[in-house]
Amino acid sequence: MSIRLTILSQIENVAAEQKKKIAPLRDDLILAESGLDSLCFAILVARLEDELGADPLTASEEVYFPKTLGELIGLYEHSPR
Repeated sequence: MSIRLTILSQIENVAAEQKKKIAPLRDDLILAESGLDSLCFAILVARLEDELGADPLTASEEVYFPKTLGELIGLYEHSPR
């Protein structure tokens, strides 16, 4: 499964488990408006680290938080493993 599909699948799984209604998953979706809360994002990042073997949100010395779903996916796609 591609990184994109893995991320989208995990977002849907976390949302379902946490009983959250999420917005349509498009690249321009603002993460703060996605329907996921901070707990959901913490679960998502932990699962993506397990599944993809990387956590680009903490791997760099620079602090960068993606604003859109497309930026989040790009961050993982360009992260070294």
